[in-house]
Amino acid sequence: MNGPALSAHSPLTSAMTDPFGRTITYLRVSVTDRCDLRCFYCMSEDMTFLPKADLLTLEELDRLCSAFIAKGVKKLRLTGGEPLVRRNVMSLVRSLSRHLDSGALRELTLTTNGTQLAKHAKELADCGVRRINVSLDTLDPQKFRAITRWGEIDKVLEGIEAARSAGLAVKINAVALKNLNEDEIPSLMQWAHGKGMGLTLIEVMPMGEIGTGRIDQYLPLSLVRARLAQQFTLTDLEESTGGPARYVSVSETGGKLGFITPMTHNFCESCNRVRITCTGTLHTCLGHEDASDLRKPLRASGDDILLSDAIDRAIGLKPKGHDFIIDRRHNRPSVSRHMSVTGG
Repeated sequence: MNGPALSAHSPLTSAMTDPFGRTITYLRVSVTDRCDLRCFYCMSEDMTFLPKADLLTLEELDRLCSAFIAKGVKKLRLTGGEPLVRRNVMSLVRSLSRHLDSGALRELTLTTNGTQLAKHAKELADCGVRRINVSLDTLDPQKFRAITRWGEIDKVLEGIEAARSAGLAVKINAVALKNLNEDEIPSLMQWAHGKGMGLTLIEVMPMGEIGTGRIDQYLPLSLVRARLAQQFTLTDLEESTGGPARYVSVSETGGKLGFITPMTHNFCESCNRVRITCTGTLHTCLGHEDASDLRKPLRASGDDILLSDAIDRAIGLKPKGHDFIIDRRHNRPSVSRHMSVTGG
């Protein structure tokens, strides 16, 4: 698969600016809602996945991503579910890499659980991917199996080493979980920094019904940071990677630590990103039930005029901020769709 290069005469020429003056330059695309793990804060054990016939083809995903790149997207992240379980997904990565070669796209990256990395790391690097995020909440094999319900941590660690050997910069993403991995956060940080990898901590997000209450999982990162500050010297950094994390440097390890705090601190004021699901639904905000169908205009015409108009309408409805809240009275998610459907 190899899609066309972007044309200077493409109908997709207008930059995407939302009603609050934020220019959209970052697109996250879920290529599948399926995953080979069942992390208990993300999914229920018996998930019902989308019928494969409902998914956009890889060629359609390529065309959709290319339309956004033509409209000013500079950073593209492939997500899932687990993106590397999608059949032939590397053909999509290789095709999209043409936008890196042309300079239209600044960065092509992905978020993965690491289970398939040993198989794909070298090809990812060959396609121009320079850094990846790996989701890993613990280094304890028993805790890992408990969190993922059946995962084997050795596969993930092997994948991380394969990625590093291929020259990929790796950042670890860890969800902070009350009474489960909170005591392990300092050692997880020291392990990551000792290997030259960054670590970003994430608060549990109330998305999708998972069969258990998130109030039992929720650990505010304000508390985590206060605890870490008793042990380590944390210095705020001004830098940003285009995502929601706020970073500190850790003097004792020489590494960088990020905090993503949708619950304790709304990070929406500088939001420059939107998300597309594997069915072609555009969500302009992770914490809203907003949805715009891009599959219909994508399939309605061979050119991209209808698609461009649909994108512009959707961006024009982007809200100022999200509505995340842990519902203590009814113990229900703020957003009904699962993170695996939305794209991490």
